[in-house]
Amino acid sequence: MRTLILGGARSGKSSHAEGLVPADATRVSYIATARPWPGDNDFSERIREHTIRRPGHWNTIDDVDAVEVLADPPPGWIIVDDLGTWLTHTIDSAHAWDAPRGTVGPRCRELVSAVARFPADSRLILVSPEVGMGVIPEHRSARLFRDEIGKLNGDLAEVCEETILVVAGRPLVLG
Repeated sequence: MRTLILGGARSGKSSHAEGLVPADATRVSYIATARPWPGDNDFSERIREHTIRRPGHWNTIDDVDAVEVLADPPPGWIIVDDLGTWLTHTIDSAHAWDAPRGTVGPRCRELVSAVARFPADSRLILVSPEVGMGVIPEHRSARLFRDEIGKLNGDLAEVCEETILVVAGRPLVLG
């Protein structure tokens, strides 16, 4: 089963995703996509908070790209948290912040394909930001991110059996 969990910043989407894993689950892989930026202590602290919240027996994978992990997934439960930081790193790696829209589309399609091929006997939970409910951002990079994550979220929702929107810690099942 594939579940896409969407929500805004600090909506509770990660906590909700983690709470879907049964307490007695022995095989859980947590694909952490955030990487600390040099000198950004605030972001490093956010990563630390996420890390200490997870059970100690969960296997954290933070040194391999999510597409590669999902192409040959480990058995059991898998959480990918979150696709916003994955997309940011993808745009960074492609030096695409000033490139035409769609430049990172092929890499996003690889992710969607890997999710679509995910084994039916395993459980996949994807966490992604929902950023399309606000105003049109002033800066091009923010508009690019909003457009690319919106397309990615829509494509993922098409291949996931379940999509959940989390607002103020409350889940709303969309389908």
